[in-house]
Parts: sequence; C-alpha cells; structure tokens
Amino acid sequence: MIRRRSLHVSLQVAIVSVLSFYFGVHFTQFFQGESAGIGGLWAAISSIVVLQATQKATIESAWMRALGTLIGASTSALYFQFFPFSFWGMGTTIFATVLLCEMLNIPDNARLASITVCIIMVMASLNPSINPYLNSILRFSESMIGIALSMAAIVMWPTDAESKSEK
Repeated sequence: MIRRRSLHVSLQVAIVSVLSFYFGVHFTQFFQGESAGIGGLWAAISSIVVLQATQKATIESAWMRALGTLIGASTSALYFQFFPFSFWGMGTTIFATVLLCEMLNIPDNARLASITVCIIMVMASLNPSINPYLNSILRFSESMIGIALSMAAIVMWPTDAESKSEK
C-alpha cells in the first residue's frame, strides 16, 4: 500500500525537477544556447540532490550543494585560465578540488564539487568555444535555480511529518 507521505514526496520531487529543468533551460538559453539542455539537466539534478523530506534536511543539503558547486566551478575556471581541456587536466582539477575541500574541513562537499568539475570539463570538451568563465558561472547559476526551487517547495509544501510536528 502506498502511503500518502510517499505520494507527496514523489510528486514534490517530480514537480520541482521538471520546473528546475524548464527554468534552467530558459535561463541558460539567454546566455549560451548550445548548452541550454545541459543547463536544464544541471538545474534538475541540483533540485533532486537538494530536496529532502524535511525543511531542515533540505536547508543543510542546499548549503552543501551551493558551496560544493561554488568550489567546483571556481577550481574549473582557475584551471581554464591556464590550460585547455584534457583528461589529465580534469583529473588534476578533481584532485585539487577534493584536496581543497579536505583542507577547508568540508570533506562532504568534495563529492558535489567534483561532480561540478566533471560537468564543466565535459561541457568544455564538447564545445571548446564556450567561454570558460561563462561555463563555470552558468553551471553555478543553474545549480542555484534547482536549489531555490527546492527550498521554495519545502517551505510552501512541507511534508506531513513536518506539518504535524509544527502543530
């Protein structure tokens, strides 16, 4: 038997994912049409990663996603300041990103930061004409779209468990 809460969470994730994809595509199209589909995908992935069953867990996940994405986008932009895409460069940038997260004592952010490096590097390999700074800024911005929609959803439409605990 499917519980009401399970339906709620499933519907919430589905709606937020689709909205994130939609807004991610349209936002990215404004700046860089060739990567609009990836922009929508990246926004949707961010919403799925961030949206949790409770407001508290969603807020914690949102901060982790935002910081991880910022670190990954920054290290990628720094790499592209000096070098073009290469497999070795991608590995080196991931290494530096994880090391930076470890040094900042935020090891849990390393996964999301590394995923961001991968998406930025792959975009650069598929379309070398993309400005590396624009590529990094767009991926961060798309992530923020998914984060914002997830935060709005959990605040406007809390789960049953949260609603009952607040009463």
